[in-house]
Amino acid sequence: MSPIVGILVASETDLPAVEECTAYLEETSIDYELEVRSPHRDPEGVSEYAGTARERGLKVIICACGLAAHLAASVAARTNLPVIGLPISSGTMGGLEALLSTVQMPTGAPVATVAVNGAANAAILAVQILALSDTELADRLEGSQA
Repeated sequence: MSPIVGILVASETDLPAVEECTAYLEETSIDYELEVRSPHRDPEGVSEYAGTARERGLKVIICACGLAAHLAASVAARTNLPVIGLPISSGTMGGLEALLSTVQMPTGAPVATVAVNGAANAAILAVQILALSDTELADRLEGSQA
């Protein structure tokens, strides 16, 4: 199957921060892709990824980033798919700077934001969004919450 959830991290050093996210998607049998794309070092690559996400079959994109955390904003500006921001604690402020950067999006580029290092919640939210149009997945989620 082709992936329906895209996960972007801004740096290879951010990969450990998404382990709970990928584990939950695997547990729920959701196909995903995981890529490293920096909005600072490769803005064209981020733009191309987001701009072609729908035609590649993605339905939700999770963006994990620390510090100034411009990744989710860069993606949200180029797609109308749901974007979930996952702020990562990597700076001197314990992730507060990433949280504020992710949550403060301008009108027209919304980003759903989970807690700092909230990788599991990012995955759960992505699956809940997918379940809105997938009754089998919705039923599986209902069964897991009983």
